[in-house]
Amino acid sequence: MRIRNLLTATTTMTFIASATVAMAAQPVLTVYTYESFASEWGPGPAIETAFEAECACDVNFVALDSSIGILGRVQLEGASSPADIVLGLDTNLMATARKTGLLAPHGVDMTGRTALPVDFNDDVFVPFDWGYFSFVYNSETLSDVPTSMQALIDAPDDLRIVIQDPRTATPGLGLLLWVKSVYGDDAPAAWAKLEPKIVTVTKGWWDSYSMFQEGEADMVLSYSTSPAYHIIVEETEKYRAAAFSEGHYMQVEVAAMLKNAPQPDLAAQFMDFILGDGFQSVIPTTNWMYPAGKAAVPAAFERLISPAKSLLFTPEEVEAGKSGWVAEWQTALSQ
Repeated sequence: MRIRNLLTATTTMTFIASATVAMAAQPVLTVYTYESFASEWGPGPAIETAFEAECACDVNFVALDSSIGILGRVQLEGASSPADIVLGLDTNLMATARKTGLLAPHGVDMTGRTALPVDFNDDVFVPFDWGYFSFVYNSETLSDVPTSMQALIDAPDDLRIVIQDPRTATPGLGLLLWVKSVYGDDAPAAWAKLEPKIVTVTKGWWDSYSMFQEGEADMVLSYSTSPAYHIIVEETEKYRAAAFSEGHYMQVEVAAMLKNAPQPDLAAQFMDFILGDGFQSVIPTTNWMYPAGKAAVPAAFERLISPAKSLLFTPEEVEAGKSGWVAEWQTALSQ
């Protein structure tokens, strides 16, 4: 009996040791992304499981504070970055990211695999989701809802809104570009008139949305798809996005692989995986955006607003104008 137990124990220890070595030998794919993507309630865990089932690798999501923070991190690290993939940039950051020289062509054939409302064909960036920026409100507490950007600007100054900083948060940058696309050279005047209604400007989206849900603001800069979360998870339709007659500014989120990726083959495999069902099917109910691929969306998405016009600058236009537009915004809000 002792010999049998000893043999069993030895066999078990050998199996555990072998499994440990095998796990240690697995290559690690490092993906820089933003916090909500990698969180336990975000799409990261399901995508990690789905890709690991295909790759015989370990996926390591490194959560950074924002999309802008992702770009800043790889710029700081340069060619020595341990990241294989950056996931969570958007079209407004593409030109800046491309100019770093740190990214590589993905080699993904996107023909017939995307379902975006705009043409997208790029050799470095692969889209993974999209949506519209909007102002979300509580229909039980706000009855006089602005139906245009101009109506928001002209609203009484006791209307309280909360927005994000365009230097640190992609929604904040989206609003900056939204105002610029509607008002052009008159954007500074529009900002100056909007300023009295702004309760605060937060660093990130979550801070703003939390303030709004706690009743500290009547409207919050968010996404047209944000109400889908409340409909599906909380079973309430009181949170809605205001539809603006001038149209809404679009966001297309993208991923790219680094030129000096420690795991280039895995990185290329992951880039192709992005447009597959294992990635795209989890986007609507975890990242609360529209999938860039041809995955189905829940019926609740049919109850969301459908903007009359999609507003979108080219990445090159954003790269050329962003610093001046941010300066206009700063000046207007500091007066």
